[in-house]
Amino acid sequence: MSRLTKTLRGLASLARNPWLLNHVLAADTAGWQQRARAHGQRGLTAQGLPTVPLTHFLSPTATHTVRPFAFREGGSLPTDLLLLRALAGQVPSCRYFEIGTWRGESAANVAEVAASVHTLNLSAAEMRELGLSERYIDLHGFFSRPLPNVQHLHGNSATFDLAALRQQFDVVFIDGDHRYEAVRTDTRRVFEHLVGPETVVVWHDASRQPGEPRWEVLAGILDGLPASAAGQLVQVENTLCALYSPHPLPTHTPDPLRDPEQWFEVTLQPVAGR
Repeated sequence: MSRLTKTLRGLASLARNPWLLNHVLAADTAGWQQRARAHGQRGLTAQGLPTVPLTHFLSPTATHTVRPFAFREGGSLPTDLLLLRALAGQVPSCRYFEIGTWRGESAANVAEVAASVHTLNLSAAEMRELGLSERYIDLHGFFSRPLPNVQHLHGNSATFDLAALRQQFDVVFIDGDHRYEAVRTDTRRVFEHLVGPETVVVWHDASRQPGEPRWEVLAGILDGLPASAAGQLVQVENTLCALYSPHPLPTHTPDPLRDPEQWFEVTLQPVAGR
């Protein structure tokens, strides 16, 4: 039987029995989990990376604000943006770099507390080649374009000349293509060109939801990390983010069924649009 025939028969079977897709997805997840755990990463279990509380990065006496936040599809959680703001705010004259601009919410949040922000995204021409709509393309950088300390870079992160930036950054946020190969490549290139001894690196969508690892992304991270990266790789609780720290962090083994140890009060204040 040819591959094409097998493929067509498989698709026909899924059409007749959609519940079979759950088995396909489970098998795929198991494969990525096996690949990630084959690294023998310290602290990595079937529940994911060791976790560190989000509150470890927050001042216990301060009120923390996330702005802007659009509550729109495809964005980050408020806690993801809070993490980025907190990390950047801890570094005087922070230099921040990210892959994946989208509406510019992460760049705009960090721009309030960082000296400089570089955000890299596919160019409009590259997005058109992918068949993306003009309206979708126009939304990129909606919040970050007006900000004077945000520099918008355009290109494919797999080939963009990162070395030409001629600098290392204090905080790097990887939030581009979340498929394995792209995560692996972005991780490898970021550590090769942009990471210094004190750089903190954050990956978005390393979890499907807080406490549920996204194993394809974790496999890409672990395969992309250079052997020389001697820091600690963790999952940040209450977020979708994995984090590389050059210094040890207080961690524990994730347990999705334990009682919550930290929770938050959320206050919403609408802000007039432009």
